[in-house]
Amino acid sequence: MKKILVIHGPNLDLLGDRETNIYGKTSLDDINAMLKERAETNNVNLDFMQTNYEGEIVDAIGSASKKGFDAILINPAAYTHTSIAIRDAIAAVKLPAVEVHLSNVYAREEFRQTSLISPVSTGQICGFGPYSYILGLEAILSLKKT
Repeated sequence: MKKILVIHGPNLDLLGDRETNIYGKTSLDDINAMLKERAETNNVNLDFMQTNYEGEIVDAIGSASKKGFDAILINPAAYTHTSIAIRDAIAAVKLPAVEVHLSNVYAREEFRQTSLISPVSTGQICGFGPYSYILGLEAILSLKKT
């Protein structure tokens, strides 16, 4: 793995202020800095994007292969439970994709316990706060070793 696309979905730009009892006080910039530090120690480049718009996520996934990405690390946030378009985009590009969530979605409301993304992802990591992203990155990096 040399180049990984990191996608942060809707409302993740509000991390650190938004529902800190669920998502914690770590900002998205802090998460990106943690990821960047871990990536640099592994000689991997990360490109980050955050958007509240489903179509922008679909476009980014759809063009990932053409832009030379080797894998996708994605927190689709609320789109996890609603977006067939994001699911289909991940299935179409055939790149390893790891789905991450800050909270344990399976310990939350029933509607959050179904992911449309997981069936087409390489794996899912949730419930470890900001460390879910680091674990997701480590999972992607482990793919090149197997």
